[in-house]
Amino acid sequence: MSRPRANPLLTPAQVLERHHAGPKSGVCTDGACEGNPGPGGWGFVWVEEDRIVAEKHGSDRATTNNRMELTALVEALRALPSDARTIVFSDSELCVKTVNEWAAAWERRGWKRKTGPIANLELVQKLYRLAQSHPNVELRWIRAHDGSRWNEYVDALANSFLRER
Repeated sequence: MSRPRANPLLTPAQVLERHHAGPKSGVCTDGACEGNPGPGGWGFVWVEEDRIVAEKHGSDRATTNNRMELTALVEALRALPSDARTIVFSDSELCVKTVNEWAAAWERRGWKRKTGPIANLELVQKLYRLAQSHPNVELRWIRAHDGSRWNEYVDALANSFLRER
């Protein structure tokens, strides 16, 4: 099941007009899906002192919310130089725990979980490798839809596919 959107039709520009709370620097990522599975989108924004350094978004006609969340993180880390010192914020607790808590053990076990297969394994492996190649980047969970400016902004980016249909 996909999570509800607080501002389903807001554009990124409208989000910037309405929201001002939350971190002023770092990278925010988000994924979205209309139905799960269904069409989805992802986005990230890298900001320093509330100024956009880089942003990107994309979509997939047949996907899941978790795939879009993982894709957003992969694309964000790809955009960062290997010596970057920043925090990457994701509102997907599953993705944050995957990288920060579980992936190292899965890798040691040959990319297997004790309880069964790893969903989206190719994206998990790619994300974990990218996270390891950015030793000064911290991945941190942020609450979704709480008015945090840049988290709401990437939600609008991730949901751009809805406006572009």
